[in-house]
Amino acid sequence: MAMFKFSRLPSLLSPPLTTPHPSGHRTLLPVGPAYLTHLRLSLHHGNSFSSLDKHLAAERERLAALHGDDTAAEDDLGVGSEEEPDELLSLDPKEWKKQDHYAVLGLSHLRYKASPAQIKIARTSQEGLEASPDKKASTTPAISNSLYLAGVNQNTNDDAFFKCIQKAHEVLTNPEKRRQFDSVDPVFMELEEDMPTGAEMKVGPYPVFELYSRFSKAQPVPGLGHIDSTKEAVEGFYDFWYNFDSWRSFEWMDKEVNEGSDSRDDKRYTEKKNKKTLPIEGLVDLALGLDPRIKRIKQEEKEAQEEEKKKAEEEAKQKEEAEKAAAATAAKKARRQQRAAEDGTA
Repeated sequence: MAMFKFSRLPSLLSPPLTTPHPSGHRTLLPVGPAYLTHLRLSLHHGNSFSSLDKHLAAERERLAALHGDDTAAEDDLGVGSEEEPDELLSLDPKEWKKQDHYAVLGLSHLRYKASPAQIKIARTSQEGLEASPDKKASTTPAISNSLYLAGVNQNTNDDAFFKCIQKAHEVLTNPEKRRQFDSVDPVFMELEEDMPTGAEMKVGPYPVFELYSRFSKAQPVPGLGHIDSTKEAVEGFYDFWYNFDSWRSFEWMDKEVNEGSDSRDDKRYTEKKNKKTLPIEGLVDLALGLDPRIKRIKQEEKEAQEEEKKKAEEEAKQKEEAEKAAAATAAKKARRQQRAAEDGTA
């Protein structure tokens, strides 16, 4: 039997082993994350692993807070999170015209100032998921003290609030329906009922015009100004409000609204029927009568007229005196010429 001696095989079949380092260590190459960590440890932390661990933990917290703020700002858009009181959760979706759609979407703090982007994301993430029927049905505890109803979900109206959220999105994402709802915003209607009387407006400025400015077709709306506003600014303010052009209408609670109608006559009829006289004209009259700037402006105009009159009288007097002086000079000159003529004749 032939015997093979593996020691005689060519050395190319297996790589030769390197000779071990006398100290038993291999040479480290100055590259890679391990080497960078070694540099940080030796240069910045005095070879203290606890110091390096604290630094890395603090850096992770800083980056997490930084990216967390960016994500919140990107996703939240200032919408925030509002609580859902029991009366809100117990709304009947069939009475959707009576519900506060901004409150349903958690936008009570923004209301008519909410942007379309904010309305779009409101109650659409975690809160919307919690209000969905599937989520509520899975989290509603079953009644365990009844043998007949064991394991049965007792919340028969578990999708009511979710339907209210859907309707609120439908209304507020539609420009025409949102304009109708904003016209009868329940919060504004309460403020409108508490409009000031003459005695209340005497105490100080009241934000009446700021409240109604939201309904103006013309934007921006001139502000009330301050006590030292010029005559032009004050007159421009009252001229704007006496000719106030409002888009506000009152067809929200009307069952005869022609939604989606293309008929121009139908739209004109609806607008005319639902257009109401706003109390703003009476408030403008009231504000004009109590505005201290009007008295100041009238006094300034009176003083300016008196000053102009006085100036005109002085100019007329100076003119008269100048004319008299000129006439006297001319008469004196004529007399001299006459005497000279008489002396020459003699």
